[in-house]
Amino acid sequence: MKKIDYRNQALKILPWVCASCGREFSGKKIRELTVHHKDHNYKNNSPDGSNWELLCLYCHDNEHSRDLDAEWLPTHNSDNDKRTTTRYKAFDKLNKLLSEKKNSESKK
Repeated sequence: MKKIDYRNQALKILPWVCASCGREFSGKKIRELTVHHKDHNYKNNSPDGSNWELLCLYCHDNEHSRDLDAEWLPTHNSDNDKRTTTRYKAFDKLNKLLSEKKNSESKK
């Protein structure tokens, strides 16, 4: 099975511009352009490039970071979601401390 070099193919058919930030590339800077698979499936490489977009290194990293971050954000149905973003609750015992202080002041 012949391996398709989808980066070189993408550079042939797509403009050398980051699809996210609009920065243009040429010369040695072209190495900063990466191929992003729109459906996030690196095996989906149609010859017409319909699943590709060129992104600079920074925008490509940001694109995938957002996906990773989204996995940890609360969902709309967060009551049923067993995963929480944090377990520490800074003011968890504040009401108890305030009521104890109020009770001790009222006894004076």
